[in-house]
Amino acid sequence: MKQTMNLQEWGLLFSLAIIWGGSYFFVDIALTQLPVFSIVLLRVAGAALFLFALLYLLGQRMPFNWQAWRGMLCIGLLNNAAPFCLIVWGQTYISGGLASVLIAMTPVFSILVLRGLGIEKRIGAGKLAGLVLGITGVAVIIGPDVFAGLKGDLTAQLAILLAAFSYACAGVYGKRLQGQGYSTLVITAGQVTASTLLLLPAVLWVDQPWLLPLPDTSVLLAVAALALVCTALAYIIYFRILSTAGPTNLLLVTFLAPVSAISLGAIFLGQSLSAEHYLGILLVGAGLLAIDGRTVKLFTGAKNNQQEVMK
Repeated sequence: MKQTMNLQEWGLLFSLAIIWGGSYFFVDIALTQLPVFSIVLLRVAGAALFLFALLYLLGQRMPFNWQAWRGMLCIGLLNNAAPFCLIVWGQTYISGGLASVLIAMTPVFSILVLRGLGIEKRIGAGKLAGLVLGITGVAVIIGPDVFAGLKGDLTAQLAILLAAFSYACAGVYGKRLQGQGYSTLVITAGQVTASTLLLLPAVLWVDQPWLLPLPDTSVLLAVAALALVCTALAYIIYFRILSTAGPTNLLLVTFLAPVSAISLGAIFLGQSLSAEHYLGILLVGAGLLAIDGRTVKLFTGAKNNQQEVMK
């Protein structure tokens, strides 16, 4: 497995972190005038239209068999429909910056899912330390409210964590889907199309969009950015990094994205986090670095080199 990235891959990683961090900012804007299901439907449907146009231009075609679409429906539910709805609903109670920090628990949940399914037989000391640090960080972020009953903010934070768990399950299932020979662009287009089909009944039944007033230009632009940039373009970059740098390097984006989300929220929306939130961010970040393992290897390698020089 590749351990280091070249300059281009680092550039793509930082670009993806900025894009995904920005998605929380755009959701905060969209929530001022649109309900939850409508925002998510517009996001995935807009991304689907863009990706189908791209498929056509590249001469690729979607499969038309039940086995393929069964997989698309599953990955669409786990990777888009369920987590997007949970995140958008959660942001009706908490800031996008805090939501992005909680989503950074995704790699921690990924380890637990892999271990639970028996795919990963043992958890090394570094990953175990990362799990403890990550869980501790989330506990610090949520604070004593966890013992005070399910209030709005606590329920929202638990919803974001459930979205992170859904992303973790989607990552495991996505690897299985890639093994069936479909291109990453086909899988991406298929999952957002499946998400659109899954969400349409909920939007028609709950939101009744024909009764909603036309949103302002700023909200429409935010939804367009969510669809075209934060979903369609983001997944193209995501799979590019995955194919060239590997999943371990890709996990770093979950640590970088909160920086983007918190910065945009603070600059444009006046959002702020408490000292406990920043402490939780540091603990989650330390957990991710421990899971990644390269910082520890770099430190131990430098120490070993120093010992060799002293000899």
